[in-house]
Amino acid sequence: MGYIYLYTGTGGGKTTNALGLALRSVGHHRKVIIIQFLKWWRKTGEYKIRKKLAPYYEIYMFGRRGWHGLDNLGEDDKKLAKKALEFARKIVKEKKPHLLILDEINLALYCELLKIEEVLEFLDSIPKKTDVVLTGRFAPKALIDRADFVNEIIDIKHPEEMVTTKGIQY
Repeated sequence: MGYIYLYTGTGGGKTTNALGLALRSVGHHRKVIIIQFLKWWRKTGEYKIRKKLAPYYEIYMFGRRGWHGLDNLGEDDKKLAKKALEFARKIVKEKKPHLLILDEINLALYCELLKIEEVLEFLDSIPKKTDVVLTGRFAPKALIDRADFVNEIIDIKHPEEMVTTKGIQY
């Protein structure tokens, strides 16, 4: 198996770090597949760029439309997370990406939408030529232990008001 990179923490930039690796990989004509757990909003730059970066870049979203906040997750969200993991199993076998990004999988685990055992089993099945990036807050210890590279993104300072700049935060 390739390497596992994990980005976690309460600061912003976990997905952005993963996307930087994706861009770098695409620049070397390496196949990148991004599977986003809990995300659904298609106005983000990483989703809008997909056609321009094809055939080296693919992105798939598995989140419930309108979802916002951890306090209103339910069975539909659990079904979507399981669907995303099954899709990841299938796509790794069929498309054999060089880089697989499982965006927000840490958060899906924290919210108990997935079981850690099934994610670890999946990671053990990844081919050697595929590197994997795991993102999201609250990474479980089992994933931290399993990863080869772990980075914690810490929020040191941010404006009081929520900032959403097109091309930066989305």
